[in-house]
Amino acid sequence: MGIGSIGIPGLILILIIALIVFGPSKLPEIGKAVGSSLKEFKNAAKDIGSDDSDKNDRTPK
Repeated sequence: MGIGSIGIPGLILILIIALIVFGPSKLPEIGKAVGSSLKEFKNAAKDIGSDDSDKNDRTPK
């Protein structure tokens, strides 16, 4: 069993534990921070991929 096989009950348990630990007022802030971090990561990965394709396009023939 890997981390990809958590399932719905495991996810609900994790969310309940997070609610108990952080409290209901902090969860939206944490969610927003995680979302913006993922967005930045995707943009950076996209930029790296486009940089690689630009280098391949500029190779002399």
